[in-house]
Amino acid sequence: MKFGTCVVLVALLGAAPVAFADGTARLLVVRADGVSVWFDVELALSAASRSRGLMQRETLAPQAGMWFDFGRDVQVAMWMKDTLIALDMAFVAANGEVIDIHPRAEPLSETLIRAPQAVRYVLETAGGRLADLAVTAGDRMLLTGPSLPKPD
Repeated sequence: MKFGTCVVLVALLGAAPVAFADGTARLLVVRADGVSVWFDVELALSAASRSRGLMQRETLAPQAGMWFDFGRDVQVAMWMKDTLIALDMAFVAANGEVIDIHPRAEPLSETLIRAPQAVRYVLETAGGRLADLAVTAGDRMLLTGPSLPKPD
C-alpha cells in the first residue's frame, strides 16, 4: 500500500461513521493494493432491519448493498431465507478489516453462513460483485458522509 493511501485510510478510519437522510451511506473499500472502490449501502442497524435484510429483492444494482452493524463484535450467522438473488457476504471486524468473504450465497437457502470469528459488520452485495472488484480478506471497509445513528 502506498504511503499516501495509508495516510488517507488512517484518517478515514478515525472519522465517525455517517448516514444520509434516506438511511443509506457510502461504503468505501480500500483494497490491499491501494485501489479504492465504493458501494451505496442501505443500513441495517435495528434487529428488525437486520432480520429482514435484502429479502424479497428481485434485483440489486452493481454498486448497491446492505451494511449490517451489530453494534459490537458477535458471532454472526446469516441465511438466505426469502432472499431471491445470490449475494456476496463480507464479514468485517470492528476496525474495518475484511475477515472473510462468502461468495454467491444460494438464494432461498436456510443453511446458516457463519463468520469464522466474531465480527461487527457484514456487507451484502450482488453475488459475484466482490470478486469482480477484487475485494478480498484483509481489505478495509468504512462508511463515509453525515452522522450515523447507533445500532440497537
